[in-house]
Amino acid sequence: MPPIGWAVARRFSCDVPIYTATRGSSTRTARRGACRCGCDAISTSLATARMTATTPTSGGTHMSTDTDQGIRRFGRFNTLGTATLASREIRRFLNVWAQTVMAPLINAALFLLIFTIAIGPQRGDVMGVAFLHFLAPGLLMMTVIQQAFANTSSSLASAKVQGNIVDTLMAPLSPAEVLAGYVAGSVARGLIVAVVITIGVWLFLGVGLAHPFWALTFWVLGSIFMGSLGLIAGIYAQKFDQLAAITNFLVTPLAFLSGTFYSIDALPGFMQVMSHANPFFYLIDGARYGMIGVSDSSPVLGLGVALVSCLVVVGLAWTWLRKGYRLKP
Repeated sequence: MPPIGWAVARRFSCDVPIYTATRGSSTRTARRGACRCGCDAISTSLATARMTATTPTSGGTHMSTDTDQGIRRFGRFNTLGTATLASREIRRFLNVWAQTVMAPLINAALFLLIFTIAIGPQRGDVMGVAFLHFLAPGLLMMTVIQQAFANTSSSLASAKVQGNIVDTLMAPLSPAEVLAGYVAGSVARGLIVAVVITIGVWLFLGVGLAHPFWALTFWVLGSIFMGSLGLIAGIYAQKFDQLAAITNFLVTPLAFLSGTFYSIDALPGFMQVMSHANPFFYLIDGARYGMIGVSDSSPVLGLGVALVSCLVVVGLAWTWLRKGYRLKP
């Protein structure tokens, strides 16, 4: 019961009332009593919270309360947070689908049209198949890896330049979860582009999927590899000029010199060695095997090289995210 001349003014979450003076008590006494009661209420609330947080339950385990800070409550992997980040990345490129999905299809069609007009029927078969049939899988895979790279690199670079990268860094996501979310967006974009172009070349050239498993495997591995590489480029680049330099002087030459438009058997010896050292070559060659059933190298060897390459770039991207390299002051 409150003392005579006092009334309840406020109630804390611990249900300890603070009383204020009403008529019938002196002003000075009321102020002292209100201060004393308020401080006692706050002290009691904090003490109760500490005891709840530090006292073990009957089973000997820690009782989780709202006062626990810095404790991860998502298990070993924050599935919801990772899925949310991946969904954001997917929605980001689908909002401009004409630029991110249809433009690559038109670009590949223009390449095929130009080669058809420029070379004409004089061009013989390559590896036992028509030249356009040989060219189509290479163009498809080159487009897939370029789009996967652009997805993560442009997203991260834009976030850094605009200053909203802090929204991702402050989210309850580990470096592995951030990496998974970004790469999932790249894989989704790469697969959508691959399916759209595959439908196009099937309708106009009659090129289907000779080995669907191998085609899908190399599409996914290529998207993972280039998505992780794009994340590395986005972390490193401090402005769009640096990102454009990486794209123009690294990604594009490696893609064009990876057997997209030719068989490496026609190259001199030293250039064949350089091609075999290029991981892009194995991605494009494996995708070609999955679509038309012919390749310059064994698809099993290509699968091994692609897996090792993915592990290397994924590991480097995870390390940079964990250290906050060029992301945190």
